[in-house]
Amino acid sequence: MKLFDNKVQETKYKVLREVAYQTWKGNDAFTEFNEIANNVIPKGEPPQTCCIYKDRAVVAERIRLALGGSKNNDNIVQVIDIACDECPEAGYVVTDLCRGCLAHSCVASCKRNAIVIDEHQHAHIDKSKCVECGRCAKACQYSAIHNFQRPCERACKVNAISMAPGGEAAIDYEKCINCGACVYHCPFGATVDVSSIVSVIREIMAAEEKGEDEKVIAIVAPSIASQFLYASLGQVITGIKELGFDEVLEVAVGAEMVAYKEGLELKEKGFLTSSCCPAFVKYIETKHPTMVEHISHNLSPMAELAKHVKKHKPDSKIVFIGPCIAKKAEVKKDTVSQYVDYAITFEELQALFDSKNIELKKLKWTDWNQASYYGRIFATTGGVSAAVEQMLKELKVKDFEFNPIVCDGIDKCRTALLRASKGLLPNNFIEGMACVGGCIGGSGNLVRYEDAPEEMEDHIEDAVSMEMLPNVKKNINIF
Repeated sequence: MKLFDNKVQETKYKVLREVAYQTWKGNDAFTEFNEIANNVIPKGEPPQTCCIYKDRAVVAERIRLALGGSKNNDNIVQVIDIACDECPEAGYVVTDLCRGCLAHSCVASCKRNAIVIDEHQHAHIDKSKCVECGRCAKACQYSAIHNFQRPCERACKVNAISMAPGGEAAIDYEKCINCGACVYHCPFGATVDVSSIVSVIREIMAAEEKGEDEKVIAIVAPSIASQFLYASLGQVITGIKELGFDEVLEVAVGAEMVAYKEGLELKEKGFLTSSCCPAFVKYIETKHPTMVEHISHNLSPMAELAKHVKKHKPDSKIVFIGPCIAKKAEVKKDTVSQYVDYAITFEELQALFDSKNIELKKLKWTDWNQASYYGRIFATTGGVSAAVEQMLKELKVKDFEFNPIVCDGIDKCRTALLRASKGLLPNNFIEGMACVGGCIGGSGNLVRYEDAPEEMEDHIEDAVSMEMLPNVKKNINIF
């Protein structure tokens, strides 16, 4: 069973693992750079780039981001310039499939006279004249003309990435929604999310020194059931406790609270967009400002649960563990930072496990069954809508017809929001998920899915209850 989707994730993981290992030992990562670099890029192995010197320069930048990045740049997703391969400029290109045919349909289709035929009758595009309309590609009967896009630009659905004058990728942070799609899709790993694992480790070590009065509590996204499939979920929870977390709570409990509050808000206002996905919320704020007033005023499940924990344990440190890079930006918001101290991904959790040589398959099972069926399905596309609909039924809301639209990915969110802004959307609730598949498709996962794997479905089915309302009331007292 594969642990990662690709080699980029593996390299990223190795750096995080080594940095975490040195932090547990009380060492400074940059002081131990040579040891980290030797473990990530062993001598004698073929270099990942042009040479081992560039490899290690990239490792140094990865260490910097693993340590929390620069104080002068507080953006969550950043570009490692030296790692960027400076892919060719995007646009239409004539490939070697051009047969130098007699028809030259490409020439006839171009209104800008941008197609040039050489002495071998092969076509070329004059970029000084081309407007990237794509007519030549449609006209070519050999499909020899392709619209090339940089992987990061193609992955970014909000057009926040472009080519800088030097050729490297550049992020427009006025447009970026921190979804992490570029992080996952860059074949060279040049776009990276800043980590807070060093701060988390130091919080755990400090709490262990101070004793019972200080607690570090992990709140874990329900999509964890789709990850770490080489072990049982109960063993994964035990592993999190082995790291030094005093308690491990289900964010699905917070999802139940959100479904309760969101159902009541929807009934009162008549139209609402979900607020669970921080990338979707940021997308509305940046691209559809007229729709901001319709965003649910409730906190996300992560923040809702953390708020409740802080109420009962104000001195505790709360660490969210999940699939989402955008959560790292959410925890910096004034409305959330007072409740959630740090957010890390499942990729980072794997690095933490291995930095302490925790072998999940050898651990005992910890029972972890705090949430309902509908709280857990928040992690999948359509789960939020299903939970709100169920809550309206449990609340016995009358004289209100729930009519949701489920938007799986930013492209579908864009369409629904445009229609809603013009009064053309018949639905009264927009469930927006930036990642296709929902949280199980998140960019911080070890492995991404569009459909829930069997283990995730089993976790959902094993929930303590099908009803949320009794569980919401009960879980208020679980602390």
